[in-house]
Parts: sequence; C-alpha cells; structure tokens
Amino acid sequence: MAEFLSIFSQNRCLTYRSDRYSTTRSIATTSLIVPVESKQTFNLWRTWLTPDSAKPYNDGLPQFAASFLPSRMSTIAVPAPRLARIATPFLFILLGVVYASWAARIPAIRDNLLLSPAQLGFVLLGAGFGAVTSFPLAAWLVDRFGGPKAAWFAGLGLLLTMPCLAIAPSLAWLIAAAFVLGAGSGCFDVAINAIGTEQEKLAGRSTMSLLHAWFCVGTLSGALLGAAMAGMGITVVMHFSLVAIGMLPLLYLCAHSLPSLRAERDPTRKLFAVAHGPLVMLGIIGFCGAVAEGSIADWSGVFMTDRLHVHDGVAPLAFAGFACLMLLARLVCDRFKDRFGARKVVSSGAVLAAIGILVAILAINVPLTIAGFALAGAGLAAVFPFVFSAAGRHGSTALAAVATFSYSGGLIGPPVIGFLAQHWGLSIGLTFVAVLAIGIAIAASRARWLE
Repeated sequence: MAEFLSIFSQNRCLTYRSDRYSTTRSIATTSLIVPVESKQTFNLWRTWLTPDSAKPYNDGLPQFAASFLPSRMSTIAVPAPRLARIATPFLFILLGVVYASWAARIPAIRDNLLLSPAQLGFVLLGAGFGAVTSFPLAAWLVDRFGGPKAAWFAGLGLLLTMPCLAIAPSLAWLIAAAFVLGAGSGCFDVAINAIGTEQEKLAGRSTMSLLHAWFCVGTLSGALLGAAMAGMGITVVMHFSLVAIGMLPLLYLCAHSLPSLRAERDPTRKLFAVAHGPLVMLGIIGFCGAVAEGSIADWSGVFMTDRLHVHDGVAPLAFAGFACLMLLARLVCDRFKDRFGARKVVSSGAVLAAIGILVAILAINVPLTIAGFALAGAGLAAVFPFVFSAAGRHGSTALAAVATFSYSGGLIGPPVIGFLAQHWGLSIGLTFVAVLAIGIAIAASRARWLE
C-alpha cells in the first residue's frame, strides 16, 4: 500500500504519496493524519502550510518533511486546535471592545477633568496623532516579528494604557495617555489586518468584511458594557481595569495560537507610501469615512448628554446603536456588492448615513436620536471594507497608501468637531459630518477603482 500523509481542511486537501503530491495551502486545518512513529510531523506540516515557509517546490515532497516520514507507517487522526480558528475574529473583537469602552466613557472622563469641547478636541487629536504616527512602528513590528507577535506586543500596550486614561490627573497627562492609546490601537489594527489579509489569500475568498463585522461585535459589546458600568455607578478606572484584566489572558492565548505569518524581509520595502492617481479617490472616500465614523464614536455620547440630558448609562447607547446596525449591514454588504456593485452600495449607504445623522441632530427624543445614529452606522458599514479591498487588489503599497490617507481622517475629524462645537455648538459639528457623508456618496459614484 502506498504511504500517505493527508491534511484535510474546508474544501481543500493535501495528499502525499510516494511518487507525487498536490496541495492547497491552508492554516485552518481541521483534521490531520500523521504517522504514529513521528508525531512531530504535525508541527512541521503546520509550519510548511504557512507563508513563512511557503516556497515553490519541485515535484517531490519538501525535504525537511520527507526526512521525518518512515518507509512504513500507520496513521492516526489528530484534531487541530479550535483556538487557532477563532483567534483572529477574537482579536478584531478585542480592538472593538477597547475602542467602544473608551468612547462610552468619554463624557465621564470629560466631566471628571471639567474639560471644554476644545480641550476634549485636543485629547482626541492626541489619540488620532498617536494612531497615524504609529504606522512606521506597526510596519516594523509586522515585518520583524509577524502579525501574531506584533498583535501581542501592541495589544499588551493597548490594554495597559486603558487604566491610565482613567487616572490621568490633568489635561496634559490625559493627552499623553490618549496618544499612547492611539499608537497602540494603530499598531494592533495594522497587525490584525495583516493576519486577516494573509488568511484571506490562503482561503481563496473574501473574508475581510466578515472580520470587520467581528470588530463591530466588539464595539457593540463594549458600548453596552460601558452603558451598564456607568448605569451601575462603577468608576471609569474600575471599568477599564476590569476590561484590561479580562482581555489580557485571552489576547495571549489567541496571539500565540496563530502560526507566524511573517514573510521574507525585504530591506528595500518602503514603510510609507503616498496615495497618487486613482488611489487618491479611494483615499478621499476612506478619509471622509474615518472622519464620520470617528466623530460619531467620540461625540455621540457627548451629544446625548448635553442635548438630551440623559444619564451616563444611557449616553453610550447612541454608539451602541451605531455599532449594531453597522454589524448587521456588514454581514450582507458582500452580497449587495456582488449584485449591485461596490460604487452603488457605498454611495447609497453614504446617503443613508447623512439622513440618519440629520435625524439624530433633530434630537426630538432619545429613541429617535439613537435610531438616527444607528442608520448612520448602517450607511457607513461598506466604506472601509470595500475601500481597503479595492486598494489591496493593487498591492500592499497601494493598501498602505490608502490606509494612511484614511486614518488621517481619524486624526483630524474628532478635534475639528470639537472646535466647531466650541464656537457654534455640537449640532453644527455633526451637521458637518452629514455633509461629509454626501461627499462620500459623490466620490464613490465616480471611483472606478472601487469596483
């Protein structure tokens, strides 16, 4: 009987026989057949199936794996760890929880330090500046250690910074802590998207929109948790400490369960890229989307508190509604894209977002205001997944250029809203966001590269 080694996965299989082999690489292994005499073959094949060692071979079995195969062998089935299959979605959830926890308690942090809208704008500017300036560090971490280890390092810094936001004794210290939080979130975001991109390539199908949906699961959970914590009178420092302590061991397990996706280092590769040509239109769409999404996340709770005079436990529900409908919309965005095209989905969604923001600004009552922000979340759901997917089709450099352009919107947007709120009121600031949504609709309808 011919000797064999089989690795089964979803709709794909690697089969070794004594004369030839065929493979479709995958890291989502669900069942593995290995020789009893050489169980270390399991780890060797898992290593070979990752891009770190995925190199072209001739018609024979890779030498390092063949050396461990005996001439005669019996086989057993070894199930792959389930943790590795849920690790990447959890990393996206973690980022969403941290992001929403911070957004949910901004009104309380502002009231503790008696900050004006302009001063709060400087705090948010510090967070955005930290995120944008972290891209060279994020690129170095991913290039040097691979996505999983980079996610572990950045996530550790992110979780350790959270309690510091709550105990900051002054505006200057709060800006410094927000800067570190932004830098940590930027590095973590780049790392987990690098993991997701590699897994999408290995899977041979689009999965990035679903991963961003898991981020929405995290933002929704974080917003609801923030509302519950505020409603029960739990202090911000206790809230953030509980989140950090609860997430830290899960972060460690998930980051260390994933195989290293580090590609061969290229010393000539640029860490920065500037958008040019058709990429500029994609960058403009991403930039406006980042301004709109970041502004709603940071200012919706403040708007609920100041305009409708709601309790701290109710204010985060505006962002919770925004995240909830964004999550539901991202679950069907890929189907709409296949049927109507990316440009129509993004442009029509942006119009819906503008309508939702204007409904929220009317502030007729609490439920209608929450519903308005929720409509905005549904309308903006397709912007980032489709923009990044379109840019990624033209290579990693194009993706980096558009990502840098887009995240600059997160740097500029929230503080601009703060300055507008300082001089003309928060309603005018959010009206500016609605105008940007209309700009997204116009730009998306003309962006041929979005398809």
